[in-house]
Amino acid sequence: MSHSAVLPPRPSGGAVDVRELTVNRGGQKVLDGLGFAIPPGRITGLLGPSGSGKTTLMRAIVGVQKINHGTVEVLGRPAGHADLRHQVGYVTQAPSVYPDLSVEANVRYFGAMHGRNRADTAEAIAAVGLEKQARQKTADLSGGQLSRVSLACALVAKPRLLVLDEPTVGLDPVLRAELWDRFRAMADAGTTLLVSSHVMEEASHCASLLLLRDGRLLAQLTPGELSRRGRSQDLERAFLNIILNPEAAADAPEGAQP
Repeated sequence: MSHSAVLPPRPSGGAVDVRELTVNRGGQKVLDGLGFAIPPGRITGLLGPSGSGKTTLMRAIVGVQKINHGTVEVLGRPAGHADLRHQVGYVTQAPSVYPDLSVEANVRYFGAMHGRNRADTAEAIAAVGLEKQARQKTADLSGGQLSRVSLACALVAKPRLLVLDEPTVGLDPVLRAELWDRFRAMADAGTTLLVSSHVMEEASHCASLLLLRDGRLLAQLTPGELSRRGRSQDLERAFLNIILNPEAAADAPEGAQP
């Protein structure tokens, strides 16, 4: 029996609903009163300079970050709820695989925890382009290949929400394009994806964007709105214009904080 039947379809609201989220570390606010909703079945990009709070926010959404104030709901449950274990996938920047096992064994192991079979394992490995390396030990792979194994281990579970922390770092342009095609196909099939990136070119692949700076949400908008408010067709330049002039995001949609 598939574990995907644990949760009923959410009747309304976002796949992720964040309200007044505040996280403190070392006496300083890392996240400062964030509020937004992530729509289901779409790709949402999480963009911001280094140190803006992107990873902390993703950790809060997957339920592994202590929060000081506010609420985070995921698929209608509090973040970290036991019912979400088979519904939420999380891929960190650091590869999280067993080096003494082969690619196939790693993916099969994580798949088994979610009730998946060998066909699901093969599908996940193919999705990240590692069919030729399936029998190799992960210890013998390159850094970019290790990241792809971690991604396959998350994909094999077929989660309803997939949270990806800079998944395309270190990958060549062809594989990056193939992965974004895969992400779009997943979103079209109903999966919600939250993808952090420092490559502004990748913002164009997202249906909506969350712009963070210094732990605050500057805006929640579409790539087209980013271009308009940032007064540039170059999304990187538009982003920088908003970072340097936060008033440009003052007319942002619901959830944005100037």
